[in-house]
Formats: sequence, structure tokens, C-alpha cells
Amino acid sequence: METTFIKDGIYWIGVHDYTTYLFEGCWPIKHEGVNYNAYLINDEKVILIDTVKEFMAEEYIENIKSIIGDKKVDYLVVNHMEPDHSSSMAAVVNEWPDVKIIGNQKTFPMIQNFYDISKNFLCIENGEKLDLGGRELQFFLTPMVHWPESMVTLDVQTGTLFSMDIFGSYKATVGSIFDDENEVETFLEPTYRYYATIVGKVTEMAKKSLNDLAPLVPAIKMICPSHGLVWRKDPGYILNLYIKLANAEVDEGVVIAYGTMYGNTRASAEIIADELRKCGVRTIKFFDVSKTNISYILADIWRYQGVFLGAPSYYGRILPTMENLLYKLEGNKLRNHVCGFFTDFSWSGGANREFDKFIKATGCYCPGEMVNVKGAPNKEDEEALRAMARSVAQKLK
Repeated sequence: METTFIKDGIYWIGVHDYTTYLFEGCWPIKHEGVNYNAYLINDEKVILIDTVKEFMAEEYIENIKSIIGDKKVDYLVVNHMEPDHSSSMAAVVNEWPDVKIIGNQKTFPMIQNFYDISKNFLCIENGEKLDLGGRELQFFLTPMVHWPESMVTLDVQTGTLFSMDIFGSYKATVGSIFDDENEVETFLEPTYRYYATIVGKVTEMAKKSLNDLAPLVPAIKMICPSHGLVWRKDPGYILNLYIKLANAEVDEGVVIAYGTMYGNTRASAEIIADELRKCGVRTIKFFDVSKTNISYILADIWRYQGVFLGAPSYYGRILPTMENLLYKLEGNKLRNHVCGFFTDFSWSGGANREFDKFIKATGCYCPGEMVNVKGAPNKEDEEALRAMARSVAQKLK
């Protein structure tokens, strides 16, 4: 894609990736793609803000040259060292050997370990300002959002926040990178999914960083993240959404995620869904964990208040696909949720014990009793499942 002029010497020089199937080797993106947003400030000095994934380095370098011609690149700001934003760094250094690399004290050991680059480092401190040839940049550390060296950069003159992975989303932009030239609502689900899979584990650190950056808000006129849209018209939209996400504020609705081998656990899930409808619950998300990548389930669990998890026992434990979901949910934790659990077994349990461990580890709120069904749910099981559904429905806000 061609470069895009943003404002006052700032350009988007990123790339769209429709080739990678799994983001971080885990999360499917091939059908919607993802942006690797990188930026260039063409002023008295030429400043790059982050790079792109290495396999697109040639396109990235061509983007830079299409703007600056024979000028040299003076500075490279490294907001985040994850390779989808840093792995074209060697190509930059190869093209402009004297480029000064701006980062913090936790950035440079990673650069040496990843790319064997060990010179022209310019180390900044939290809140420090640098005058780079008439363009003043200010840097703020955001540790563990979501790597230790993560930071954001503010262009003081224009009020542009280069926010790294904060305020990012899955889904590549089509035709335009700007919020006012896209249907913003189509990025809502990819933002929830991105947050739940990438940031959810460190949401407390995200909340801290957002609180630390709160004094900057009046000065922020535009937000340029490393993935997703550039927010030039309404940066408050993504800012408020991320505050909601970081605070685990939930909407009314229920997620039912179940695993099943021969249909019995699904039958229990359908009974729960039916009773929730009778209780007036309008939004119900229904997932088979063996058929749906857990990123979609995690996103909706982050969004909606009610959660039901059900699975059969499997060799004394729990169906492996549910175990995978529990692993990620335990890392994210369940905040502000109302939960219910149900299992199925043939001759001995196991899933119930795994759910008990999960409940203890997360401290999630369960107003009803876990329902353990032996084989196909009978009338007694059905009433127990409906009672559990009613207990959750009554607690939804």
C-alpha cells in the first residue's frame, strides 16, 4: 500500500499483512489481516517511529525513500521490541548506518540479543523530552504493556500520540487508515479480540499506564497505534474503549462455551440457553470450544457479564480444548463476571475437579451449584441446569 500523509510532516509508512495466518503463532488473522503501522516524521531531521515485520522490510524501506528521497534517516524510535514492530531494524541500519536508535534501558539488551546491533543508542527516561531538529518528542514508559521495554511517544507540536500496541486492534484497514474514513463499528470486535488475547493478561498494568497517561489527554489530538486505525477525528472513542477494557467493564449478555464429544454436553448447553431466553437475556453467545479458536471466545467473555463453561470428563481430567481455554482465562482472570459450570461424564468424573481448581484460582463468582450430568441429561439434570441458568440471569446487571 502507498504511504499516507497524516499531518504536519507525519506520514504512515506501514504495511498490511494478509499472509500470516496466526498472529503470535496463536490467533487467526488471515481472513481479516492486520496492519503493522509505522510512521515517519519528515522535518529538519528524519525520524522513524517503529518498523514492520521483517518479511515486508523491502516494502517498508521503499516507503521511506518515496518520501525522503536522498535524505538520510536520523533517528529510529523503538516503542516496542516485539518483532512485528522491530524486525526491520537491521534493514534500516544497513541502509542508514549512522541512524540513532532511541529507546529506554530495557530496549537495548533486546536489540543486541535479537539483531546483534550495539551502537548509536540514545537512552531516554520516563517523561523525557528531546528536541530533534525543531521537532520535540516526549517519551513515556509503559512497562509490561505488554513487554518490559514498551513505551509511547508524543509529538508535542501536533499532539500526536504514537501509542505502540496500546489502542491497537486486529483487522487490516482497507483503502484508508483513518477512523473517519472507515466504519469504526467493524473494528469493535477485532479490538475486543486483540485486547483479550494480547493485553488481557497484563490488564492491571494497562490500567496503570492509562492512569499515568491521563494528564496527557487534553494534549492528545490524534492517536497512531501500531495496529488498526489511525484515530484523527475521534481519538476519544478508542481511548474510552480501552479504559472500559482495562477496567473490565462488562455489558449485559452471556457467553456459553462448551466442549462435547458425542453431543451430551451440547444438550446441556442448549438447555441453559433456552432458560436464559425465558429469563429475558437478549444477548447469548454460543461456542463449541473444539470448533472455535479461543480468541473469539475470550473476546466475548471479556465483553459480556455472564459466563457458562461446560465440558465432559476426559481420562480423569477435562476435554483438552476446554483445558486450553481455562489456561488462558486463568491468566486473564474473570473480573465482574457471573459464572456457571456444567460437566458430563460416563463412569467417573474429572472435569468437575478441573473446574473447581479454576474457580479457586480465579475467585470467579458462581451463584449456583455446578451441574454434573451422567450421560444424557435427564429431567432432574434439566431442572438443575435451568436452576443454574436462572441463578446467573438474576445476577446480571
